[in-house]
Amino acid sequence: MSASGGLDVIQVFGRPNSPDGYDIRDFLGRSVVEFTWTDLISDDDARARAGVMGLDDPRLPVCVLPDGLRIESATVRNIAGHLGWLTAPSATTYDVSIYGAGPAGLSAAVYAASEGLSTVLLERQAVGGQAGTSSLIENYLGFPGGISGAHLAERARQQAVAFGAEILLLQEGVKATFRDGGIVVDLAGGGTMAARTNICATGVEYNRLNLAGEDRLAGAGLYYGAGAAEAPLCSGEDVYVLGGGNSAGQAALHMAAYARTVTVMMRAARPAASMSAYLLDRLTATPNVVIRVRSTVTKLEGDEYLTGFRVRTENDDEVGIETTRLFVLIGGRPNTEWANDTGIIRDANDYLLTGPDLLVNGRPPAHWPLDRQPYHLETSVPGSFAVGDVRHGSIKRVASAVGEGAMAVSLVHRYLEETGQSDD
Repeated sequence: MSASGGLDVIQVFGRPNSPDGYDIRDFLGRSVVEFTWTDLISDDDARARAGVMGLDDPRLPVCVLPDGLRIESATVRNIAGHLGWLTAPSATTYDVSIYGAGPAGLSAAVYAASEGLSTVLLERQAVGGQAGTSSLIENYLGFPGGISGAHLAERARQQAVAFGAEILLLQEGVKATFRDGGIVVDLAGGGTMAARTNICATGVEYNRLNLAGEDRLAGAGLYYGAGAAEAPLCSGEDVYVLGGGNSAGQAALHMAAYARTVTVMMRAARPAASMSAYLLDRLTATPNVVIRVRSTVTKLEGDEYLTGFRVRTENDDEVGIETTRLFVLIGGRPNTEWANDTGIIRDANDYLLTGPDLLVNGRPPAHWPLDRQPYHLETSVPGSFAVGDVRHGSIKRVASAVGEGAMAVSLVHRYLEETGQSDD
């Protein structure tokens, strides 16, 4: 697979259906990095192409950078390190720290940095969040021909950096402490970072099937999300997409350009209300796409990689299906475990409550320390804001996330002014 077919791209060699290989492909694809992936199908192939002893050689995957540097036992982290993407915070305290580089977090970084706030954005995976895995976003304002989630995110990243925002990849906070009118975060890579305000845009993680063997098969034929980087590897295959929303529909259309057939399975009797009408029309008009309703995956099959699964159909029959590709997009759960010991209030499903949703009988929570009520996107901790999918009641659209990111920055300014921390 190659975006250009040239020799000046990153080359990666690995075992077919390997989780570590999938992680690398997914990261590079979402980071808009041109690369080739070569499946090594035999020991001779591994020796000839990758320069290792065989398919069991622990030096796989092997990554060769355009300058000829060879990385053995390649991982996302050591590739990113060799590309110069892993950096530490340059300051001890910022005006605003942003967590999560999806559309909401990137929007917040662009507006905060452009308005003169010292800004740092932390992303534990690739820039773009779940939106970054989308093969084509067609209903975002200003792109009548559509744009891939990865390219939209990369443009936003470049814009934020141009305005002076720091973006720290493969970095996350593991513990947050709110004190002295700000936030102090312990970083997973060591050290701490402080900010006068913070914006949580950590989004959601895809729901799992909760079936036996799921952990073993994840990344080895079983994928969570749209898997845009996997599509070219699906040539001639029968692919299955589980889900009924926009993400599942977009993934199915993208896969259909490569796969022999794409079957979209959903547990409900009809596509979710979140699936846009134009997308459903395109799915039904694509000849190699099949839609199955009232279908529930009940068992995964395969040892080292997925070989098939069993599904309960709308007739309550259970049938077996052979495939090496199952993409799961069945909603998500908010990434808010970091809030466990912070006093930030969440709803019953762990989404962050903000603004009016914090009020009970018109009153803020008992531990709210200020005379005013929480601002619209403010959590139960003053100066801490939440935007995008992680927020209770958010609208699951890219445009809404971008708007919330911009709005949060205006509220950050207001908070800094009222606490006497503004430079204006």
